[in-house]
Amino acid sequence: MQKRGCGIRTAAEYRERLSPSLWALVAAAVCGPMAAVVFSPLDTTLALFIGLLVSVGIVSGLLAIAPVIEIRDGELRAGRAHIPVDLLGVPAGVVAEEARTARGSGLDHRAWHVIRGGIDGVVTVPVTDPDDPTPSWVVSTRTPDRLVAAIQRAQVRLRTPGR
Repeated sequence: MQKRGCGIRTAAEYRERLSPSLWALVAAAVCGPMAAVVFSPLDTTLALFIGLLVSVGIVSGLLAIAPVIEIRDGELRAGRAHIPVDLLGVPAGVVAEEARTARGSGLDHRAWHVIRGGIDGVVTVPVTDPDDPTPSWVVSTRTPDRLVAAIQRAQVRLRTPGR
């Protein structure tokens, strides 16, 4: 068992990058040819280079800023935020129409949200810490059942010493 405080990280129990959909990446890549058209009156070689640079830059930027959902070291990490799983209640994963409601009219404005368009599944986890003003975390995921199972496994692991 590795210790938390000494800077050694254990392997993630669950990890998912909420990267943009293929269509969003294709749409971003179209910005490159548009930039090339702007610079084509100056020099076609320069225009092609700038167009390629713009396409690669925008697609790389979208992939780099995509949030990561992770269960590691007894914590749920969603984007920049993290919370120990022992301060969480029973998670609930939903898809389809229930997920649209959870992301829309059923969304609590006080909850912590990491929601991405184009990702159908949503996991809602209540926060049981009485000192935390955030009632729950609402997280987009492509595999809600796997995220729910990972949170529950991490909670059981913390409650049962020697596991």
